[in-house]
Amino acid sequence: MGISRDSRHKRSASGAKRAQYRKKRKFELGRQAANTKLGAKRIHEVRTRGGNRKFRALRLDAGNFSWGSEAISRKTRIVAVVYNASNNELVRTGTLVKNAIVQIDATPFRQWYEAHYATPIGARKGKGAVKVESEEINKARSNHVQRKIESRKADAKVDPALDHQFAAGRIYACLSSRPGQSGRADGYILEGQELAFYIRKLKK
Repeated sequence: MGISRDSRHKRSASGAKRAQYRKKRKFELGRQAANTKLGAKRIHEVRTRGGNRKFRALRLDAGNFSWGSEAISRKTRIVAVVYNASNNELVRTGTLVKNAIVQIDATPFRQWYEAHYATPIGARKGKGAVKVESEEINKARSNHVQRKIESRKADAKVDPALDHQFAAGRIYACLSSRPGQSGRADGYILEGQELAFYIRKLKK
C-alpha cells in the first residue's frame, strides 16, 4: 500500500467507516521521509508533479549559515544535531530537519571576524589563558585600511554567550531549509534571546 494524503480512509465524526467509492489517485500520493543524516553528501533527485524536481538529501555534512547581526554567510561543516523541539529521537539519530538545532564549525566565521575587525574573538580568559593571535590580526596594513578598521571596532561587540562558543570552536545554529525537499542544510547562527532560550533547553 502506498502512502496517501487523502481523507477518505478516515472514519466520519460519528465513528462510521466511509464507503470506498474510488481508488487512490496520483495527486494524493505521499512519499517516505528523507531522514537526512550527517555524512558525506548523498542526494537523490525525485521527479514530482508537473515534471518538477525535488532534491532528497539522504546525507549532508555542510551548509550555508548566516550570521544575522554581522550580515554575512559562510559555508561551514555541521558537527552534530543537539536539539529538536518536536522529537528527541531525531537528536539521538542525528537527523537533519528544518528547525533542528545543530553545532557548526566556527572557523570560517572566526576568520572573517578577525580579518574584518582585526580583533580576536573567543579568546579564553582567566587563569591558564594563552594569548594566541592569528596572522590576520597582526599583519601590516596601509594607513587607509588601518583607519577603516579602527572605525569598524565600535561595532565589534559580540554576544558573550556567542563569544564563549567561539572559544570552544563550535557554535549553535538553527536549520531554516528543508533538507528532504531542497537537498540543502542551510540556516542561521543563534544569537540573543533565541540563543539563551535554547541554551536553557539544552541544560535541562
